[in-house]
Amino acid sequence: MTVEIATLNPAAARRRLSPEESREAAIEAARALLMEMGPQAVTLKAVAARIGRTHANLLHHFGSAAGLQRALIEHLAETITTKIGAAVVRSREGDQNPREVVDLTFDAFDSEGAGALASWMILSGNEDALDPILEAIHRLVDELATDSHFSESHSLHEETLSLVLMALGDALLGAPMARALGLPREKARELAARMLLAAHEGKTAV
Repeated sequence: MTVEIATLNPAAARRRLSPEESREAAIEAARALLMEMGPQAVTLKAVAARIGRTHANLLHHFGSAAGLQRALIEHLAETITTKIGAAVVRSREGDQNPREVVDLTFDAFDSEGAGALASWMILSGNEDALDPILEAIHRLVDELATDSHFSESHSLHEETLSLVLMALGDALLGAPMARALGLPREKARELAARMLLAAHEGKTAV
């Protein structure tokens, strides 16, 4: 269930939200702050103000700002891998171009803010910031590898590794590198799609 933050006023939020709803509302608010103002804006104080809860209430749920940020990373990771998993299945069954998988993965780390948040957390001393993303992706790959369509699990792991590294790198350095090299901003996505297409065509040829 998604709590519509925009419709909540502080008094109503305190009266109506269960602990689970309060936690969910906090994560949704944290995601909105991430997209609007960047990783540094995801603080307990800012999130509490946005949903009409107290700082102590969020401290109870998350323990610290780092705990809130990790919960947000976990939420983003699950959302990301669900979308990517569905796209991978469609792509490998021939219903979609591999570019859809590429765009979803790149968007997850760029426009969804996961790459920026994880990098900021790492630079702030939280070296485990990428763990939720890596664990969610690992689960996704293992689930796909057990499917009869994806018997070549080693190849699937390699493709996932390459795609995620390219997406994360593009989210952090893609724009300035493309400018410096005189390349289109979309070039990294084109290269990733070409890599996936070549891998799929190679399997078909075999």
